[in-house]
Amino acid sequence: MDILVENITKTYGTQKALDNLSFQVKTGEILGFLGPNGAGKTTTMKAITCYITPNEGTITVGGKSVHEVPDEVKSSIGYLPENNPLYLDMTVVDYLTFIGELQGVSKANIQAQVEKMIRLCGLNLEKHKKIGQLSKGYKQRVGLAQALIHDPEVLILDEPTTGLDPNQIIEIRKLIKEIGREKTVILSSHILAEVEATCDRVLIINKGQIVADGTPESLRKEAQGKELLKVGISTSERNEAYKALADLDEVETVSFIDTDASLFEIESGTGCSSVEAIFKMCVHKGWYITQLTPVEKNLEDVFRELTQGN
Repeated sequence: MDILVENITKTYGTQKALDNLSFQVKTGEILGFLGPNGAGKTTTMKAITCYITPNEGTITVGGKSVHEVPDEVKSSIGYLPENNPLYLDMTVVDYLTFIGELQGVSKANIQAQVEKMIRLCGLNLEKHKKIGQLSKGYKQRVGLAQALIHDPEVLILDEPTTGLDPNQIIEIRKLIKEIGREKTVILSSHILAEVEATCDRVLIINKGQIVADGTPESLRKEAQGKELLKVGISTSERNEAYKALADLDEVETVSFIDTDASLFEIESGTGCSSVEAIFKMCVHKGWYITQLTPVEKNLEDVFRELTQGN
């Protein structure tokens, strides 16, 4: 089920939370939604799930308008908000049964659906415990289970791994990827490595506007710009090696990473590569190259460049 967001704007008094925002999410796609605090991520998710109404623009989920048929849209969406509100005095089974009834799961199917969610979310050993007795990780699992109880075609997850330990993050990440094979998923997170490992596509929002949209790999390549190399040379003449590298026409800047190991970071000139020139220079000097590897920007570098100053 596709999600189409077209030119939505949302203001709170004089503050513009969303500014003419547009994007589309395809069926079976896991979209990572990134941005600094206050960028508009949660506002966008609340608009898609019909919790708030934009001042301008349109949103359709599976071709249905959130303005015209909000109840139908809600029935097709599973939503896990950031604060994961739960009834702590209820057992896991009772809570999921209650949520299933609220979501319109038939009486004939509700027990089977609750059992399916308990199995899918790894809650079997905890199912008869009160939710208040569970760890943070298991509470998040319960939150995912309630979002999935009515078998929605769209899943909206706002910071689903907040407060989890590394093992729990890996488990929830695996679960989301399995779910994403069949459903449309929007995942908001501050953990960039998690987004990079989980999502098919990344959308970065800043000040209510989209500043980047693409796969993690395409965003890294787009931000790469000039060639950046890490070069190690086996020679005791470190200063001579530094000067020889700096004198190459293809090299724009050279800096020491480790003077003891003669390890350098080299930035090539615009539109060119200095790899061949470095090889030839080292052969001419009789030096061995101990390392020559490209330095790639990660998603954190891309995020920082696009949202810096906020």
